[in-house]
Amino acid sequence: NFQLQDQDGRPRCKADFRGQWVLLYFGFTHCPDVCPEELGKLSQAVELLEREPGLPPLQPLFITVDPERDDAAAMGRYLRDFHPRLLGLTGTPEEVRAASSAYRVYASAGPRDEDGDYIVDHTVLIYLLGPDGLFLDYYGRSKSAQDIARSVRRHMDTY
Repeated sequence: NFQLQDQDGRPRCKADFRGQWVLLYFGFTHCPDVCPEELGKLSQAVELLEREPGLPPLQPLFITVDPERDDAAAMGRYLRDFHPRLLGLTGTPEEVRAASSAYRVYASAGPRDEDGDYIVDHTVLIYLLGPDGLFLDYYGRSKSAQDIARSVRRHMDTY
């Protein structure tokens, strides 16, 4: 389970998504390339599935691994560039660590440069959660949006 806040400041927990299919990604808004690529791919997979009549809705989620910089306002600004229903979640460092740990996500902030900027090394996976909230599958960087959409559709068909 997790206790976090969305980009509008509303408290959110895992139970809020029960009954929904979820594609979940952990990353950070200052990520120069990998996170935007993965969130773009996640967004495209959701769009592909939305075009198929009869499929249940799929909720895209993004949980930060950098709560120091990623407050609700930063998440809201960042997520405008992706799927309109992509929900961003943040919280205290302890809350974010607990959520990351629950999904076995590795995250470690690197050294700060002269401007105080830093990169966060982290697990790069998109997770699929079923309507019961349980983990069903994961997708690494080598999977395309089409691969993910096909896999999610198969899981939906056999659930």
